[in-house]
Amino acid sequence: MGKRVILGMSGGVDSSVSALLLKQAGYDVIGLFMKNWNEKDEYGVCTATADADDARAVADQLDIPFYTINFEKEYWDRVFTYFLDEYKKGRTPNPDVMCNQEIKFNAFLDYALNLEGDYIAMGHYAQVERREDNYYLIRGKDNNKDQSYFLSRIGQKALSKTIFPIGHLEKKEVRELAEKHDLYTAKKKDSTGICFIGERDFDEFLDRYLLAKEGDIIDIYGNKIGKHSGLIHYTLGQRKGIGIGGVGTGEPWFVVGKNIKENILYVAQGEKNPALYSISLIGESPSWILEKAPNMPLKCTAKFRYRQSDIPVTVNILDNGKLHIKYDTPVKAVTPGQAAVLYENEVCLGSCIIESIEPLDKKYLYLNL
Repeated sequence: MGKRVILGMSGGVDSSVSALLLKQAGYDVIGLFMKNWNEKDEYGVCTATADADDARAVADQLDIPFYTINFEKEYWDRVFTYFLDEYKKGRTPNPDVMCNQEIKFNAFLDYALNLEGDYIAMGHYAQVERREDNYYLIRGKDNNKDQSYFLSRIGQKALSKTIFPIGHLEKKEVRELAEKHDLYTAKKKDSTGICFIGERDFDEFLDRYLLAKEGDIIDIYGNKIGKHSGLIHYTLGQRKGIGIGGVGTGEPWFVVGKNIKENILYVAQGEKNPALYSISLIGESPSWILEKAPNMPLKCTAKFRYRQSDIPVTVNILDNGKLHIKYDTPVKAVTPGQAAVLYENEVCLGSCIIESIEPLDKKYLYLNL
């Protein structure tokens, strides 16, 4: 029997094809479904149950053992409380980045190693490359699906034990393989949204866990132009759902800042408004894939949100250990709480969490207090 691989099966087509490819490659595959959240939707259905059933159906088709593991407590303690705390601070967190760091490549990895697994595998669009004694995280071949952004905070222990079976494939090739082998999930649509919210109304979900307090919407000239429904419902750069159409020049309005103490939402009008742009950021909690910082100053590229084009930057480490990331040209709507992920060509170097931004024009420093 080949090496044992514990595969995270989500009930989607990506992990299903991962199971197929691992089996074809001669691995001893065990499918494991992670139950991270326990809640029914408005129709009384827990989607985790349906997803687990789909994953089990594929495991049965491929004749591999399948189990469910409950990580609800770990998820609540390590990911969800972080998510809520960030929103309380007025920031916009990325729970998928934290889920990979804390659950999939930490709690799941430990569990798999206890099952005497030689490796873990996930259906992510990313690749691992071993060069001498180091393991490098490489972007997935499919530029449109590359998930290295979400994997930017995992280290050497996890990478040395990880296989991404579909990282070298395009999404359409994954679908074609699923259909060719008549896998149960071949035509299942991709899931969207944050894992524990799913397709539900995001604002409504937040209101159940956090107190949203109405306050004033003020433009960058100090004019009061409306009321917001609670700062937790808005993110920097947001255009839709602000509720102040028909005011001013007729150009769209954008969220450009929040004042948590005063409960003020700041907005500005126009796609090219300078208040929307920043020239650098401070990033906290740096995490490097190689577990040591590269030589500084570092010239590389960065993404400040998933699917953003690469932005040329210069990185320095400050005396307090935080990163200063200066962009070659001003960037729109860089958002505190999100991950700033650094790359050298196809190699993901690591990431930090955006703490604050330096506005293009210093007079807008007051926008984020």
